Parts: sequence; C-alpha cells; structure tokens
Amino acid sequence: MKKYRVAVLGATGAVGREMLKILAERNFPIAELRPLASARSAGSTIDFCGENVKVQEAREDAFAGMDIVLGAAENDIARRFAPAIREAGAVFVDNSSAFRLDADVPLIVPEVNAADAKSHNGIISNPNCSTIIAVTAVNALNAISPIETMVASTYQAVSGAGAGGPIELSEQVEALREGKSVTPKVFTHQIAYNLIPQIGGESFEGYTSEEMKLQNEGRKIMHLPELLVSCTCVRVPVFRSHSISIALRTKRAVSVEEARAAIAAAPGCRLVDDLGNHVYPMPLDTSDQDIVFVGRIRKDLTDERGLNLWCCGDQVRKGAATNAVQIAELLIEK
Repeated sequence: MKKYRVAVLGATGAVGREMLKILAERNFPIAELRPLASARSAGSTIDFCGENVKVQEAREDAFAGMDIVLGAAENDIARRFAPAIREAGAVFVDNSSAFRLDADVPLIVPEVNAADAKSHNGIISNPNCSTIIAVTAVNALNAISPIETMVASTYQAVSGAGAGGPIELSEQVEALREGKSVTPKVFTHQIAYNLIPQIGGESFEGYTSEEMKLQNEGRKIMHLPELLVSCTCVRVPVFRSHSISIALRTKRAVSVEEARAAIAAAPGCRLVDDLGNHVYPMPLDTSDQDIVFVGRIRKDLTDERGLNLWCCGDQVRKGAATNAVQIAELLIEK
C-alpha cells in the first residue's frame, strides 16, 4: 500500500490533536507525519502511534515534500500558508472558514458530496461543524425530494469554543457550588446553568456569522442554490457534542415512514427514534464517536410538506477532525 506524507497545521490545538488521534484510529497510510504549530510550541513532542514526534514551526518552507496538509488553524493562518502548501504540491484540507465559499474550492461532507472533491485546485474545505452534522442528518431526505427550506436551532457544546470552553464551564460550576462569583473569560456571559443565544458576530439582518453558515454552506454541499435556512445558534452548558432541531420543507411531502427508512439506511447516520421508550439522540450518547444520531422525526403541524427532526453529533470529531481525515481518504482513493 502506498503511504503518504502528511502534515497537520495547528497540531497542538484541540482539533489538531483530534486529527492526529483519528489518523491513527483509521490507520491512515502515513510515511511521514509532520506536526506544525506556532514557534512557541515548536520543539515539543506529540505522541503518535507510540512514538514521540517533534512539533515543527509552521513556516512557508515547512510543507516541502508533503502530500496532504490537514489544517486545524484559524482563518488568517490558513490564508497565510495556503499558497506555500499549493506551491509544495500538497493538497490542503482546511478546517477554517477561509475558503469555504470560494467557487473553485470544494466544500465536502464525504457522505453527501464526495464526488465534488475530484475538482479541487489544491484546496478542499471542511464545512462548519453544525453544517456537517445537519446535512449528514437531512441528506437522505433531500435525495427523496429536494429540501426547500430549513428552520434550525443549534444547541452547541462548550468544546466548540476550543479547549478553554470545557475548562470555563467546569470552573464556573465548581465556583458557584462553593458560593463564589464567576467572571466569564471564554464566553461573553456565564455559561454554567445558562444559555447564550449568540455564536459569532452579527453578519446579516440580525443573524450571526455562525447562523448564516448553515444556509451558505448547505447550498453548496447539497447542490441546492436556492435553499433558504433560518438558524438560531445557542451555546449550552454541555461539554461535547452539538444538538440541532430542524424543521424542513421538501418539494413534495415526505412521510414519516419514508423519512425513518431513508435515515436508517443513510451513510453516517443512525436512527434513534422511539419516543415511547425515551430513546432519542443526546449529547452524552454521541460524544467521542463519528455517527450522527437522528430522531424525533415527525410531521410539521404548520406545513403539509414539512418534517421535524432532532440530531446530535460530536462536533470535534465528525464536525471537524474526522470529516477532514475522511476527505484525505477520498484523495488517496483517487
């Protein structure tokens, strides 16, 4: 089997470390692994498959000889290094939002639009975490009848804000238990025992940047240029795994029975839908794995062509790191 030289840009961050973990889990054929990070982290080591691999500084010349670069860094870092990655002849699978809506950059969820990865020009984008979870959940319905609209509310775990999110939640819970006051640092408000109905800055007519991603990215991934999505994103005091409530309208009415059968057979999905026995997707059950759980499937009582559903998925794995590694697997399949 051919082996590949793989770099991870942002290897010491939460998503970068998860990418390394998943590369090992999925036995990705690696000839050389090159973890890249800031000058501050350079020289430290990362355990990979029982070996200590030295972290190198991310510089323009750090990509020489690489075949694939997995990006787990912020937009400005992705933009800075993308030209050097392409010049080195590597394919950049980027988890940032820097290139997601560029016309010549495929935006890929392998269970939904794997074929689009063939048309890359050296960069492939990984979608937003909530977008990945949502489109994986609804794509089987879109195949039955095109989706016209979605109204979505996301319930996003604190780990979606980075490594500091779970720390802040834990510290606030402990402080409040002891009767102490808390001072938010990672989040704009206290997150313990609270909900924060804003993720991202204001973007469009009162919607945040995070809320617009489901429409803008969903259109591109599912090849639905006229898809309309109204989204509300909420940070919740849950450590890991995002949950999403979706009310969707299809071009023709899809029955609950059709929907359940399609989702049960859909790649990347698991039907978890038995209200009578209290069985439905929950963050605790979907954390640290790669399947999107879908349940609470029912007719929308306000729309004869509408369906409602509830889905959960691990936003660090399937919503980021695993999806990127799956894209890399598509590249080597070619």
